[in-house]
Amino acid sequence: MLNTEPQKIITCILPKGRAQPLAKHLTKERGLTTVDIHYARGVGRITPLRHRGIGETSEREILTVAVPAEEADAHFEHIYAFAEINRPHGGLMFMHGTRSSTHFRLPELPEED
Repeated sequence: MLNTEPQKIITCILPKGRAQPLAKHLTKERGLTTVDIHYARGVGRITPLRHRGIGETSEREILTVAVPAEEADAHFEHIYAFAEINRPHGGLMFMHGTRSSTHFRLPELPEED
């Protein structure tokens, strides 16, 4: 079943170890269930690793979340502040629209440790 609400996708490229706390916060405090994390390696433009030579990279975490379009700006600002993107080497984030999405609801399960 396609979701009739327009959605936007927010993508955050974060330093290693920062995506999981953000994902937990978004699901528990903001009620978002379409959060995904995957991993990459890369070198920023202004980092000490860049000047050491080709092949030296650091790990990055990429978090994506789908949000209702009318709430997207508020979620974007909240994520920007919570993830501390504004700090040096804090990462980067961007947002884009999507044509459609599938409705998804998590089942009620006991909390894991």
